Amino acid sequence: MDNWFSLKWFAYETIRSYDWVYPYLLYLLPFVPILFWLRDVFHRKHKQRLVITYNPISGTTNWLTLLRFVQPVCVGLGVCLVIVALARPQIVSERTDQYSEGIDIMLLLDISDSMMEKDLVPNRLTAAKKVAREFIRGRLQDRIGLIVFAGEAVSLCPLTTDYELLYGFLDEINSKMIPTAGTAIGSALAVAVNRMRETKGESKVAILISDGDNTSGNLGPTTAAQLANAFGMKVYTISVGRPKQRARADSTGSSALIDEVELQNIAGLGNGKYFRATDNSALETVFKQIDQLEKVKSRDVLSRDVKDFYRIYLYWGVLFLLAAIGTKSTFMANILED
Repeated sequence: MDNWFSLKWFAYETIRSYDWVYPYLLYLLPFVPILFWLRDVFHRKHKQRLVITYNPISGTTNWLTLLRFVQPVCVGLGVCLVIVALARPQIVSERTDQYSEGIDIMLLLDISDSMMEKDLVPNRLTAAKKVAREFIRGRLQDRIGLIVFAGEAVSLCPLTTDYELLYGFLDEINSKMIPTAGTAIGSALAVAVNRMRETKGESKVAILISDGDNTSGNLGPTTAAQLANAFGMKVYTISVGRPKQRARADSTGSSALIDEVELQNIAGLGNGKYFRATDNSALETVFKQIDQLEKVKSRDVLSRDVKDFYRIYLYWGVLFLLAAIGTKSTFMANILED
């Protein structure tokens, strides 16, 4: 043990920092001086003493008088320190680590011009970015990637656990990043499949956020959703903004909600679920629901780093006892006693 002879081991702060394995042994410490007192009481009449000189002129006691206390003090300190060592002082450092099975999540964010509509505050794209940030913050050791799409799809950030990096990419997203007009939902899903097809995650999830139909791209959304399902990916789709009605002629002459159908089909084929978010609050609720649906299985592992310091006090105790033995037959002790 390095520097066991340092006096810092007897500092109040050091003693207070210990955890004691057998703390009840410390209650024996007050009995050590009591035992010395009882020994003195029962053997006082049988002790043989040398005459101690006293100088009445100077009023000082001969140094031999004080030196004869060295031997019993060393014995007392040695016994006390052995008791402290037996109480087993330790410093225990505890740390709780959380481990998860891990989910690979790819966020697919529509950044077409229609996402700048202000039916969500301040607009659809900014609201989606804000809620996506909160969603990322709530995950535990999941690998998350980011894909943006308009008339074409771009993988903005690969799967990563560096959430600060993801936040940086989210902040940079704007509707001018992809100049090609349109909404290439199928292409975005295809890029997500390509990114996650060989990953080893326990679960693979794609979260598609858009506000319209597939209007561009070389691959249809239905085919892309089937590919995703084939590679074991779940696809959750979120339609943001107020529902739009587009007139479609039929036998009754009524109009139908057709901009949601595509996203519903994608979610169905992708073994996921479809959500509609008509305002900021609804969008937050949607992400909370997905967070619960894809809750990662985690476990807390408590690690304890234990450092024993009993040897230090044992060394000190042995040192004092050796000093007591060494002074037993010298002028520091009463040589008329055994």
